[in-house]
Parts: sequence; structure tokens; C-alpha cells
Amino acid sequence: MAGRVGLAKSERVALTLEREIREGRVLHGDQLQSEGNLMQRFAVSRNTVRRGLDILSRQGLITTRTGIGSFVTHDGATIDSNLGWTVALASGNGHVETRSLDIRRSPCAKSTVFLAGMGLEGANDYLCIDRLRYCTQQKVGISLERSRLPWRDDFSPILGSGLVSGSLSLTLQKICLEAASGEELAGVVPALTAIDAAIMARKPGEAMLRLQRITRAQDGSVLEYVDSLLDPLRFGLRMSF
Repeated sequence: MAGRVGLAKSERVALTLEREIREGRVLHGDQLQSEGNLMQRFAVSRNTVRRGLDILSRQGLITTRTGIGSFVTHDGATIDSNLGWTVALASGNGHVETRSLDIRRSPCAKSTVFLAGMGLEGANDYLCIDRLRYCTQQKVGISLERSRLPWRDDFSPILGSGLVSGSLSLTLQKICLEAASGEELAGVVPALTAIDAAIMARKPGEAMLRLQRITRAQDGSVLEYVDSLLDPLRFGLRMSF
């Protein structure tokens, strides 16, 4: 690092750790060295270490838990939600499989705060699809997704044959339905319920990310409402501005 002229010490710390993460020397889910160890390793102050870790956090490479430490969240692959979660996760290095828990036609409870004004207030007939993304290495669910699509007659075959290659996006494309626009809300679930914890093979009370999304078809009608619980060590929200 001595030859990198013009870089602040915190940037040099971040660059070295970033290289180790991207080269696979520190793996997804691994805990980084403590701040004290990093101070000794790089011969810098605690504030410099923290600024370096903040750079990595803003890049989406690590997450820091107060009082515990910093953990690697980069797993070597970028998930492209335009492909559909199943395809995107299968093509990455996450060793994740998708399990269909339920496909049915029924009424469903809705988040009235998020859906107010979205055009679903009077709807009570849905195609309901519940899916779990399961990490085979860690033996835990990393996301629990509940999709609710206002019922269309075109959905009838799905009840018998299931999803095309396990992908809802591909299934909708087959019947000429594609998302043209949407709204999304990210939040936090402070504690998993016992039911959701059992489904995801996790401990009740764990904190999870919550993502709620509405997608609309080309004609403006609501195509899908999705409520997802996500492992905060594996998923995050990144914005460019």
C-alpha cells in the first residue's frame, strides 16, 4: 500500500480489505478482525479503521453490528431482480435452492398502510404463492417471500402445473404478463414470529429485513404484491445518487 500516493489512510485500509473479500480470502458471512486488531495491523487510529469500514459498508461488502463486529456480506455475485429471484440466485455462488411452500387461490390479508391507494382495497381473490430461499450450506432460510396476485383467469393452469422452472417471472411471461412499473418499501422486522422462524429454520426473535413491493402491468393494473423477509447479513439496499 505504500505506493498508493494520494489515498487517505482509511481508503488504504478499505482497499486492502476489499481486495481480500473480492479474492475470496475472507468469505461471505465471515467476521472481520476486531477494530483493535485492524488498528495494530495497519498502524492507524480507531477512527481511521472505522472510516475504512464505513467505506466497505457503503459499497455493500460488509455489515457492522454494534458491539459484535463487522461481517462480510459480499458473496461474489450480484442479484439481478429483473431475472427473477430463482434464476438470479441459481446463477450466483450462494448455494441457494428455492422451495415452493404453497400455491393456491384464496383471499389474503394485506398491509393496509402500504396498499392504501394502490388499487387493491376492493380485491379479495388472489393467486397466492409462498416461497422459501434456502441456503444449503448454513441450513437456514435466507428469504421468505409471499406473493399475492389479483386473480386472473389465465392463472388457473398454475394451480395444477406450478411455476415454469420455479420462476414466477417466467410463468407470467408465458401468459404475456410483464411488470412495467412498481413501488417498493424497505423496512425492518425487529423479531421473527415463531411461525416464520420455524419455516426459515431460524430462532424466533431474530431481526430481518422486510421488503414490500407492488408491480403493475402495462395497463396500470396491479400485477403482484410481494411481502418478503430477508436475511440482513445477505441482503441490503444500495442506492446511487
